[in-house]
Amino acid sequence: MPDPTKHYNDNNNLVSYGRAFAIGAVLNIGFVAVEVAYGLLAHSTALLADAAHNTGDVIGLLLAWGAYTLAKRSPSLRYTYGLGSTTILAALANGMLLLIATGAILWEAIQRLMSPAPVEGGTVIIVASIGVFINSFAAYLLAKGKDLNIRSAFWHLAADAGVSAGVVITGIIILYTGVAWADPLASILISFAIVWSTWGLFRDAIRLSLQAVPSGIDIAAVRAYLESLTGVQSVHDLHIWPVTTADTALTAHLVMPQMPPGDLSHNVAEEVQKRFGIGHATIQIEKPNEARKCHLKPDEVI
Repeated sequence: MPDPTKHYNDNNNLVSYGRAFAIGAVLNIGFVAVEVAYGLLAHSTALLADAAHNTGDVIGLLLAWGAYTLAKRSPSLRYTYGLGSTTILAALANGMLLLIATGAILWEAIQRLMSPAPVEGGTVIIVASIGVFINSFAAYLLAKGKDLNIRSAFWHLAADAGVSAGVVITGIIILYTGVAWADPLASILISFAIVWSTWGLFRDAIRLSLQAVPSGIDIAAVRAYLESLTGVQSVHDLHIWPVTTADTALTAHLVMPQMPPGDLSHNVAEEVQKRFGIGHATIQIEKPNEARKCHLKPDEVI
């Protein structure tokens, strides 16, 4: 399993991802301006809907970029884990902004569906085609990202490319059939597509912000491994939580009648890193009489 902290410690990766965020943000800001202008000129709610979605993604890119930059800062006396958890906050804020923007898009599309206006299909096709290229290129720059913060930015950009492709198809339908209501209908479908593509990331961001066990880690398997260690009688006070979108911490009390060799904690830390991708493991050894007095032993006690 790859080291989940690698992208924070590899300067080349840091530089390349910083550049990728910058390029993606600049391209999307320019494209949003173009979409709004031509969406108004062509009376296209599909273009305006895509522009609103891209605006949310620009904000999301800026948030992800800012969190990515803060996550590189060294730990301090106040923030002993550093500022890596800002990547969780950025993912959560990104999901909230997208859902709010989608509600506005859906409302406007419903209004236009009841009173369709003429739409210039040719303009819609050209502008949306530019969006397919820009979002595909920006997504490609982030395609190798490993953590939730970078992956959420990648999937939003990839979804944008798909949504823009849908707008292109809408423009073709309007151009050849003259069906004006196809434009607001496409906006409604785009809205549902946005919710569908965003909800999973939003749910994961909420879970991480509540310090839930990351979805890729089976806590039962971790417990089973700790209980299988030679000399371990029982395990309690086992906690696994995300430090950032890329790194995970663990604490556990191992009850052992005989004191283990001095390198046990080190070996366990290396093994949980290798098996489960948990980079911060803190192991406390207790004798049975100490465990009976441990106020953290009950499962319901934090």
